[in-house]
Amino acid sequence: MFYRTFLIKYGEIGIKGKNRNVFEDALVDQIRRALGRLEGSFRVWKEQGRVIIDVEGEEDSYDYDELIEALQRVFGIVGICPVIKIPVAPQEELAREAVRFMGQTYGLSAGAEDAGPGEKISFKVHCRRANKNYPVTSMDVNAYVGEKLLEAYGSRLEVDVHKPQVMLYMEVRDEVYIYSQIIPGPGGMPVGTNGKAMLLLSGGIDSPVAGYMIAKRGVKIDAVYFHAPPYTSERAKQKVVDLAEIVARYSGPIRLHVVNFTDIQLAIYDKCPHDELTIIMRRYMMRIAEYFARKSNCQALITGESIGQVASQTIQSLVCTDEVCTMPVFRPVIGFDKQEIIDRSLKIGTYDISIQPFEDCCTIFVAKHPVTKPHLDIIQKSEKKLDDVIDGLMKEALETTELIEID
Repeated sequence: MFYRTFLIKYGEIGIKGKNRNVFEDALVDQIRRALGRLEGSFRVWKEQGRVIIDVEGEEDSYDYDELIEALQRVFGIVGICPVIKIPVAPQEELAREAVRFMGQTYGLSAGAEDAGPGEKISFKVHCRRANKNYPVTSMDVNAYVGEKLLEAYGSRLEVDVHKPQVMLYMEVRDEVYIYSQIIPGPGGMPVGTNGKAMLLLSGGIDSPVAGYMIAKRGVKIDAVYFHAPPYTSERAKQKVVDLAEIVARYSGPIRLHVVNFTDIQLAIYDKCPHDELTIIMRRYMMRIAEYFARKSNCQALITGESIGQVASQTIQSLVCTDEVCTMPVFRPVIGFDKQEIIDRSLKIGTYDISIQPFEDCCTIFVAKHPVTKPHLDIIQKSEKKLDDVIDGLMKEALETTELIEID
């Protein structure tokens, strides 16, 4: 069936009270942005707790699968409903349209031979009367339409009000929407409604998932990547760009800051105890990330750390890392085990890129026996060994950072 209209359902936005319009408008903007990249012309508008998408043009003017895929990447959408739309009419006309819809959608034909045992499709009619001026109650519409469906397709349909195979929805608004399919959306909140944060993006599995999860809560994200040539290759850098492009499908445009971190890492390696390399390296990463976060008007940092996954992610290590930051640090996967993170990366499409064998700077200078329970005062004392060189190295790293715009 060719669908010319899609009814979009949202979740949390509906409980936002006086700010609801702000969130609805943001969702409409995100939908328009997503559909603007597709072939076809679409009108997106709001109506009483729903967002409506009208397809303008002929049947071949858009690709149905591409449209659904694009909408399933828009945070804030919980359901995508392909609908037929008709003018408000007496329930007799609504029933005729419902009979036609069920016949076309499920291949039913009136007057067919009786179906054998177990071959009938169970159904239930669910009418929502958002237009309270409509003179017939929802319950009466349910009963009347159900009766007419049984009259037309009684050999193929049976009523089941508890666990129907098909739920036939009818929403009476300024127009009437009829549908039986609710395609799941990603949920969450529209991007841009909850501030902005800077993601420390590596080439691993965890950080892209962390960025996705925070973007899902409505946070606009930028990213910073620490590159260490010649110890890390240009292919390692491209891997991170590829990951950022996938995250950007959900989060919208990302400004990726590529920091040349080699000289800072070498200085840490030469002057600091080797069992503290990772902690001290992470502290300087956080300082640099916060610098670019402030320049980009971000309010927080995001990392993909999970408690206990590696030596630098023990609680003691995270305390030492956070000490250099004044911004809050969001760690959305901190309580996940590795398989949970992998499962999420498979779902969003980053896993196959993350496992490509191109190492990032975090894996190059790793001590054989890293400290797992560092003491902050000892780490601070070790960092003082960098005093004679670190200011110049930090300045050079900040000034030579490459900015890549990812849309």
